[in-house]
Amino acid sequence: MRRIATLVFLTSLAVLAPACGKNKKPRLSAEAPARVTTLGINAYLWRAALDTIAFMPLAQVDSNGGVIITDWYVSPQSANERVKVTVTVLDTELRADAVRVAVQRQTLGATGWTEATVRAGTVQRLEETILGKARDLRRNAISPDR
Repeated sequence: MRRIATLVFLTSLAVLAPACGKNKKPRLSAEAPARVTTLGINAYLWRAALDTIAFMPLAQVDSNGGVIITDWYVSPQSANERVKVTVTVLDTELRADAVRVAVQRQTLGATGWTEATVRAGTVQRLEETILGKARDLRRNAISPDR
């Protein structure tokens, strides 16, 4: 019981201490802070990236390094092509240049899978989608660590 009381007391000090001193008014914001770093990278971008490519099978996920690599994904509408996506979250800040997407595309031919060009705008649309979802998470103050 004494530990709980001590923990409650210390927690209240941590919450109240920043408001004390120098007659500063606490900063009120309609949005959550842009920098959320319970991971080694921005948690909003991380959650948004995972949500954006949730329909694809994941091959590798490294939250400390900020890297998500999918396995090859074949769309039901296009059985003769497959894509693989790598998303890298580069910073602890929620910024446009803090996320990088790379896409590989292959097509199925007579000799098997061969490299093909990625359609123009695909990478940009994925990056914009991730950024938009991250901003929504921040704006709605949804915890990115769900």
